[in-house]
Amino acid sequence: MRADVVDLYHGDIVKDFGAVARAGVKAVIHKATQGSGMTDSAYAARRKMAADAGLRWGAYHFNTGDPVATQVQHFLDAARPDKDTLMVLDFEDNRASNMSLDQAKDFLRRLKAAGIERPVIYSGNRAKDLMGAHVDAELGSYRLWLCQYGPTARLQPSWKSWWLWQFTGDGIGPQPHAVDGITTHGIDINQYHADPAAIAGDWA
Repeated sequence: MRADVVDLYHGDIVKDFGAVARAGVKAVIHKATQGSGMTDSAYAARRKMAADAGLRWGAYHFNTGDPVATQVQHFLDAARPDKDTLMVLDFEDNRASNMSLDQAKDFLRRLKAAGIERPVIYSGNRAKDLMGAHVDAELGSYRLWLCQYGPTARLQPSWKSWWLWQFTGDGIGPQPHAVDGITTHGIDINQYHADPAAIAGDWA
């Protein structure tokens, strides 16, 4: 499997984004926010370091059941997206406070209304568990960042293909489990659906 994109949060130990780029990684997606009030403490500083290394940048918001309008505004305020920033809703299980499917769709609609033309949804088992075999054309219209640890990508039927695939995390799933420049072993690593050279024109 290829390490085309890494996704990070403040708990991952980054030593050198230049080494990350030299290892062949093309982009970083970093946690920006969670719910209505939490901001990742490493987001802003790492954004500049990644840009200086020539890496594409993305921000993700970890869902909660808080009011959607408040979550979206918090995400926009903290992520400070420009035209090159990928914006992602992380729609996975949150035992403390889950976001519903309707809230997820509302969240993505609000991002688009705020000028984010191509938001992405990250999901794996949560979408599959909630939707079963049902095809949701609205959700399926968004690019899917699939979470599926293992050698085979399994899609919920709303999507015909994945855009990014997180094939490993926490040391579970196919190799590689690490990249140069990041000392945390078992980081989340993702493969792009096409030639990674095309990411630049297919990002935000």
